[in-house]
Amino acid sequence: MPAIRRIDTDRGDLCGLEIVGHFTSNDLENAYGLLEAAYAQHEKVDLLVRIRHYEGFDWGAVFDESTVRGKAQALRHIRNYAVVGGPTWMRAVLAVFGPLTSIRTRHFDMADESKAWVWIGGSEKQPKN
Repeated sequence: MPAIRRIDTDRGDLCGLEIVGHFTSNDLENAYGLLEAAYAQHEKVDLLVRIRHYEGFDWGAVFDESTVRGKAQALRHIRNYAVVGGPTWMRAVLAVFGPLTSIRTRHFDMADESKAWVWIGGSEKQPKN
């Protein structure tokens, strides 16, 4: 099972991703593929990333060519970016780097996930029974 998974949302221009455990460059490449599919349909998208049971990442993933290309493309297409959960240092990183881009960025504690969905203007689709 991949460490980065798609979250179904109620809007076509809202991408939801969930990170569970330890992720690799392959996981990131898959995530950027999911985002690229949204970019193909919408010039601007919003992104909500939920991080549970974070166990780190492969450092090679940060410098991988496809990851760098994916980050550059994300800067052109992402309008709002909400991060839910994750390690404690995540809030500080977003506070430092968020203002350096045109992307509105905000971190939410896991207990405040519902507030993140309100802020981003959408919701997670519930599975049909």
